[in-house]
Amino acid sequence: MHVCLLFSKMGIPLKVALGNIIIIVNVFVWYTYASAVLRDIVYKTMLPYGEELIFYIIMLLGTVVSILAGTSFANKFNSRKHFLLVWTLIGILSSFALVMLETAIIVNVLIITLLISISFGLGLSTSMACFADITKEENRARFGSIVILSMFLGTFIFGFIMPADLFLKSLVMAVWRCLGLIGISLSENLDTYGQKKNPPIVSLFNDRSVLLYLIPWTMFSLVNYLSWPISGKIHGEDFVYFSSLIESIIAGVFALVAGFVADNIGRKRTLVSGFIIFGIGYAVLGIYPSNIYAWYFYTLVDGIAWGIIYVIFWFTIWGDLAHEKSSEKYYALGILPYSLSGFLRVTVGSFITNAVSEYAIFSFAAFFLFLAIIPLMYAPETLPEKKIRERELKGYIEKAKKLKEKRG
Repeated sequence: MHVCLLFSKMGIPLKVALGNIIIIVNVFVWYTYASAVLRDIVYKTMLPYGEELIFYIIMLLGTVVSILAGTSFANKFNSRKHFLLVWTLIGILSSFALVMLETAIIVNVLIITLLISISFGLGLSTSMACFADITKEENRARFGSIVILSMFLGTFIFGFIMPADLFLKSLVMAVWRCLGLIGISLSENLDTYGQKKNPPIVSLFNDRSVLLYLIPWTMFSLVNYLSWPISGKIHGEDFVYFSSLIESIIAGVFALVAGFVADNIGRKRTLVSGFIIFGIGYAVLGIYPSNIYAWYFYTLVDGIAWGIIYVIFWFTIWGDLAHEKSSEKYYALGILPYSLSGFLRVTVGSFITNAVSEYAIFSFAAFFLFLAIIPLMYAPETLPEKKIRERELKGYIEKAKKLKEKRG
């Protein structure tokens, strides 16, 4: 009942809202575990470094190229719904293809890696554009925070049902990916949402507003991968696993808070707060890199800040910047820095942590994050000023009523 009321206040039909949540949560949870299976196979087979590097390059390029290509392929179909159906079916087939990893030779691993990457990236920006189309600037962050919380819960729950056997894993993931078809069937009017001007992705680099948000997001992504390799080096992999679990819980909870805050006070102020929190976390580690309590503090602030980052840079800002245009290209561009960050973490992260002192790395990261705030100072606020003023006025009125009630 409360969920229905919440979506009703947002102006989103319950059926459409649930359909969109299912589509996005389904593919993110699926890719989380499909890529984990691939990495586990690579780790267990102890491939030479050169072959392991090729694996990660294929994963990155497959994801990036398919995301960019998907923004064009979607327009080749008669309807957006048909495109999403094909994308989901490819994911189902890719899940079954994981069985080929029983024979973990490099050719099999690379083929399946490419297939999984394409299955994830091809329709990702289109599904995100569907999210942007059913929301408005004044409720986009709130709805995005609900999707993010659902993603974290789905990932957590899915971990309990994932079997150890590879064949059963592929079967479970195929069944899970089939559930994405339910989301597509629930999402009505997908085709009417697709009838918008679709600018070429190159033109987005000429958009000052896009660059002022993309630059700090890219800067953040370039330094974000540095912490966990150092954490593993100092405190061990068990601590990294525990910290990442706690951080994910904190991020999921604070994403919900950040969504409501961003829809009330605006994106810029919320983002600046997140970057400052990140910078403080890295500054503390720069002073006490070996102190366990400094790492506990970092885990806390990192989770809070990631909750803000997820809401703004994954779901909200690119839909805002697209305005009345189709947002596929905007979301495609916005996803790329995060993909690059993941690639850097597993490829060059360990080399940097071994070559440079922890004090220097964290001090550099803190400085870089505070520097990233500068473009945000000049970025336009994408939440309409009228909405901010209306909600501020509403808050003042509610406070006045409560004060009057107290005074009797």
